[in-house]
Amino acid sequence: MPDGQRADARRNYARILAVAEREVAAHGADASLERIARLAGVGSATVRRHFPGRRALLRAVFGERIESLCAHAESLTGAADARAALLEWLGALTDYSASARGMGEALAQDGLDDPSHESVCAVVLCRGLEPLLRRAAQAGAVAPDVTAAELLALVTGIALATEGRPEAAVEARRLLDLTVRGVSPGQPAAERAVPASAGPRP
Repeated sequence: MPDGQRADARRNYARILAVAEREVAAHGADASLERIARLAGVGSATVRRHFPGRRALLRAVFGERIESLCAHAESLTGAADARAALLEWLGALTDYSASARGMGEALAQDGLDDPSHESVCAVVLCRGLEPLLRRAAQAGAVAPDVTAAELLALVTGIALATEGRPEAAVEARRLLDLTVRGVSPGQPAAERAVPASAGPRP
């Protein structure tokens, strides 16, 4: 919430955000801004004053969890097994993205098209992921050309593919595991830890 707001504006912000969290959980990223305003007891203009667009609203809805994921990434950076640390964090991100309706869409909408916006979900998550990925690459557990943005796009795609299914988190974890293992089970673990971004070879 922006600093320096009047008490009534702060109350409106908190009420709108609480309603938005419930509506996004129920209806996903397409939750109606007009309905959020009505349920919060404010006008549409008030909602848009606090949240200039849907993307800004989604960032606020998922902001706390994203901060928690980044803190988790930081706690794993000193782990002895860099590969396990990276996969643990990717698993945590996949679990949340698949089970929290709207999260996948929020990440897909954000993309990384404007990294100057430090608060965008994708930028913040990539910043948290990069140290884990760097350590895994140094340990030889990840192909050196894999980027944080690519791994985030992978998890986003899995979340979008499974959102709304009865066992979304379970299916998403399986898809992540299949991706990590690849389709050639005879490969050494270090080679199949995380897929390289290179295209298909002839």
